Amino acid sequence: MKTILHLTLLAYAAALGHAAGLHVAINGDDKNPGTKSFPLRTIQRAAELAQPGDTVTVHAGIYRERVNPPRGGTSDEKRVVFQAAPGEDVVITGSEPATGWTKDTNDTWRLVVPNFLFGDFNPYNDLIRGDWFEDKGRPHHTGAVYLNGAWLKEAAEKEEIMRPAAQNDPLWFAEVNDVTTEIWAQFPGVDPNGEAVEINVRKTVFYPEKPFINYITVRGFKMRNAATNWAPPSAEQKAVIGTHWSKGWVIEDNIVSHSKCTGISLGKYGDEHDNMTSDTAEGYVATIRRALDFGWNKETIGGHIVRNNTVSNCEQAGIVGSMGCAFSVIEGNVIHDIHVHRLFDGHEQAAIKFHGAIDTRIANNRIFNTNLGLWLDWMTQGTRVEGNLFHDNTQDVFLEVNHGPLLVANNIMLSPSSMRMNSSGVVIAHNIISGTIDATAFDSRITPYHKAHSTEIAGMHDNPGGDVRFFNNLFVKRGDPSQYGRMLLPVLFQGNVFTNGTVMPMPGKTTNLKFEGMNRKGAKEQLKKYTQQDAVVQNSLEAMDFDAAVSLIQSGRKAILEISIDKKWLTKKRESVTSAILPTAVIPDLPYVNPDGSPVTIDTDYFGNQRNIKNPSPGPFEITKGGKQSLQVWPLKR
Repeated sequence: MKTILHLTLLAYAAALGHAAGLHVAINGDDKNPGTKSFPLRTIQRAAELAQPGDTVTVHAGIYRERVNPPRGGTSDEKRVVFQAAPGEDVVITGSEPATGWTKDTNDTWRLVVPNFLFGDFNPYNDLIRGDWFEDKGRPHHTGAVYLNGAWLKEAAEKEEIMRPAAQNDPLWFAEVNDVTTEIWAQFPGVDPNGEAVEINVRKTVFYPEKPFINYITVRGFKMRNAATNWAPPSAEQKAVIGTHWSKGWVIEDNIVSHSKCTGISLGKYGDEHDNMTSDTAEGYVATIRRALDFGWNKETIGGHIVRNNTVSNCEQAGIVGSMGCAFSVIEGNVIHDIHVHRLFDGHEQAAIKFHGAIDTRIANNRIFNTNLGLWLDWMTQGTRVEGNLFHDNTQDVFLEVNHGPLLVANNIMLSPSSMRMNSSGVVIAHNIISGTIDATAFDSRITPYHKAHSTEIAGMHDNPGGDVRFFNNLFVKRGDPSQYGRMLLPVLFQGNVFTNGTVMPMPGKTTNLKFEGMNRKGAKEQLKKYTQQDAVVQNSLEAMDFDAAVSLIQSGRKAILEISIDKKWLTKKRESVTSAILPTAVIPDLPYVNPDGSPVTIDTDYFGNQRNIKNPSPGPFEITKGGKQSLQVWPLKR
């Protein structure tokens, strides 16, 4: 009788619970109905039960699982939401505790793990590999060892691990046989059996096995410790959390960290052609054409929102996306400590690395301590890069073989190298530029451009330098755009201010210009159709006797920009940057407009303040007073 009554109550609770959403808790049971009173134990079980319109609320604890949602929502209004319970600390991790270490020699300890712990995936026998990956002459595995949340570096050879540990740089090494995995790790001055030591077990943390799992929200989690492989644009791009060739995800307010390669992926599906592209003549173009056949269009793929996340400690990219990033918004994120170990190399490492970011807005992010802040590679069309804070990177922005139109506005670029460009169709307006700008005069690669607001290819073209316009920027410290003195397409400098230490462009000068791809068949013939053109420099202010004295002071989460400003800069009349004054991008013959087709107007500044449309200030801030100023540039107060 009690059993019948208990089952009846559970069935009733399940009916009520489904109407109110599903709950998951560490003390739950996957046989429960998923109510708050009778929660499930795993997020995966909740994902299997969740239907369009449901919300899965996960309560405090550490969840050692990979979430593979079998379905998503059906629209933006009927999505499947996964959220951490408000105010509760919820961790989803790809690692497991590692206990039973025995002392070996010096600082090195040894652990023997039975292979059944890993199931069909052993990250200590899984080599990092893929298109455009460079191993630097040694093996790299997707596994890792963590001590109290921080990860150790992988040793190249076993002999290294037996030596005394280098100060603040301990190593690990592993060997796998048919039955066990042996791991050696350096724990200087620490008994690992008394500390929190973990090892990687899972490839990903939140990632659908199938593509086209749409309209999912993931909110408020800490997600970490994934044994991810290399994620090139020509293969499936797995990450700690990824959308896997889907539409309409919202990834917000999460902390994503410690991925062997990538943190968040908006990227490509996998097929039999994965990692076979870099050695073929056609290269990435064939990958794009196959993606078009597999649903790459605005109605089916992309349109994601990635906002207010913190992404760190990834050795390839913080956020990656090949084509699946199109029509998306990336805003309010903090991305740091990307590709800092640098044990391996390649051509995909950046805080944000996108291919095909059509009509994508990348705004109000803080990016620092990376090899490269933002890398927009191929098919960056209709994209807006606005109001971002870049600092302490090797290079802030790289625009590679794009044809535009592309708008870069209201950004603060404080690293020694501000930009590298072998792209055309770019407007650079109202930025602080404190480093060099590396320009390529001609790149013979043939890359696509598209119809307006579409993935449909309109044509293919090589990449001549120029068709770049600098409006109302403030050049400080080492700011140097002088390589744009002469290019193959027109270049315009208008309304800019150059302060002490910077270099003004000189029309006719060709300093250190690069001609890339000239060893390719037909490249010299391609180049014959172009004539070099002098840059036009007008209405710009040379203030070489004025030191802007720019510096960034960091205190906790805050970043304060100290800068000296001269109100005399306002005496020079400047035009407001709108679609009306911008010519079409030369190669695609498309205007600079918003993704919805409305005219572009840069009528607000970095802080969201209204600009003086009749005479806007140079740089990202509207100037209200002169002299030395301290401006809080992160977090933004709006």
